[in-house]
Amino acid sequence: MKIFKNMITKAKNITKKAMNFANETAIKVSTFFAVQKHKMHLTLANNSGENYVDSAVKILIAVVLGGLLLAGLYALFGDVVMPTLKTKIQEMFNYAG
Repeated sequence: MKIFKNMITKAKNITKKAMNFANETAIKVSTFFAVQKHKMHLTLANNSGENYVDSAVKILIAVVLGGLLLAGLYALFGDVVMPTLKTKIQEMFNYAG
């Protein structure tokens, strides 16, 4: 009879430990999800940072400025530098005079 009482007591202790573990785990899981929910709300409520429109405007400005710079360089080299360079090279290789 005493053996059965010890077995029943051990079974009750194991059951209590399992229930405590399950309760602790459930509390940890629910706390984790509550924190994640709070983080999500903070992220969605955040109004700072860049938007897509801002980035698109910056890219367009960079493309336009780059195009203007290239057009200016082409005009400079085509009208000023290349004719001067051509005459200098012709004078350099002009052995006759």
